[in-house]
Amino acid sequence: MNNEYLNRIIRERRAIFPSQYNDKPVSKEFIRVLLENANWAPSHRLTEPWRFKIVMGEAKDRLGTFLSDTYTDITPEEKFSPFKHKKIKNKCTAASAIIAICMQRDPKERVPEWEEIAATAMAVQNMWLTCAANEVGCYWSSPALIEYMNEFFDFEEGERCLGFLYLGNYDKEEDITSKRNPIDEKVAWYD
Repeated sequence: MNNEYLNRIIRERRAIFPSQYNDKPVSKEFIRVLLENANWAPSHRLTEPWRFKIVMGEAKDRLGTFLSDTYTDITPEEKFSPFKHKKIKNKCTAASAIIAICMQRDPKERVPEWEEIAATAMAVQNMWLTCAANEVGCYWSSPALIEYMNEFFDFEEGERCLGFLYLGNYDKEEDITSKRNPIDEKVAWYD
């Protein structure tokens, strides 16, 4: 393994937003690799709580309509934003694929729920790093609308949506630099 390459991928991983995607589709073969890498995330007691629902093609339009209609239904008139309504639909249209990030709670509740949420997040990190290594854009969004996804998807008992991973190819000349505050500001050493 090339440690420097791994360090670079981790440090250069960025959110690439649907508005930055081009028209080149992300292949189903790549999505299968993405999902297989997600499946290797750690989970306490091997509960493997991650579940994914892949939305492509016309289903993206149905999801965009569902989300924008739900936004309209749940938003008080005085807080309704036509801009946000349009943006919700446009994100779905702009993405090549959308992965609904779901978590299946262990029926025996052998581990705390936060550990299963964390394991699902680690599965998403595996997908995000895979996207970064393959120069595919992705973005995790967890809007309040995820609370209504049981009206769009069929969920198993104990399963719920934690957000959406939008996928799309993008033009590499886009500036995607970012920065982090120094790690020393976030660490306390005890010897």
